Amino acid sequence: MEIILGKSAGFCYGVKRAVDGAKQELKKARGKAIYCLGEIVHNKQVIKDLEGKGLVFIEDIKDAKGETIVRAHGIKKEIYKLAKSAKLNLKDFTCPNVLRIHKIAEEHVKKGYYIFLCGSKNHPENVGTLSFCGDNVAVIETEEDVPSAIELLKRSRIRKLLVILQTTYSVERFKKIEKLIKEHIPENVKLVIKNTICRATELRQKETEEIAKKVDYMIIIGGANSSNTKKLYEIGKANCENCVCIETADELELNTINKYEKVGVMAGASTPQELIEEVVNIIK
Repeated sequence: MEIILGKSAGFCYGVKRAVDGAKQELKKARGKAIYCLGEIVHNKQVIKDLEGKGLVFIEDIKDAKGETIVRAHGIKKEIYKLAKSAKLNLKDFTCPNVLRIHKIAEEHVKKGYYIFLCGSKNHPENVGTLSFCGDNVAVIETEEDVPSAIELLKRSRIRKLLVILQTTYSVERFKKIEKLIKEHIPENVKLVIKNTICRATELRQKETEEIAKKVDYMIIIGGANSSNTKKLYEIGKANCENCVCIETADELELNTINKYEKVGVMAGASTPQELIEEVVNIIK
């Protein structure tokens, strides 16, 4: 059996930076409680490991009673103000790519732009990003949302439009949405498109497609609540009929895998290296 493991599988730069940063802060704390606002990354195994080291996960900044970590996905603009008022020591591990989107949004709000944000409305990253977009903003999750977004733009009478994207958004889906926006926005509207999908996401999605086309069986490893993992599974399934998504090696169906000659393995941006290695070693 041949196993093809994606070179881009596992932690992206932003996730590694946040997880490594949290571990360093826990070491320095020497048993003193450190808080994290929301899940630092979307992976149960990583969360469990950090909890075991003393990290306390909270959902409301008001529950923080000491040093508090800002996760890779970022936070709402107003939370920074609340933390400052409460004199909390914030350790900001927001992914630099997410911070860049916040900056782009703020700059264009000041210039009077309407904003289209492509991504999942309830995803933590976008909840934070929306707080930097002002009042004139519409969220586009799928192609079906484009007409209503354009209608909101028309009603606003704003003649400048900025399009930004969730860092882990689907590259293929964005191509379709971009085409629809260009076809249907009024001619007198100035359009600025900033493709803010991070480079690591693009590479991982492209590599997943390439591997899935070569193999008989495709395995995607990642958290069930991970947006980028779900997109990898969609890509894998579209290019390989026998594609599964698992969180850990315990979910492997070895009797099924043994039927195939070529097996592909890819992992989401929040999947730790040890989980990937365990899956590959068990298949071997």
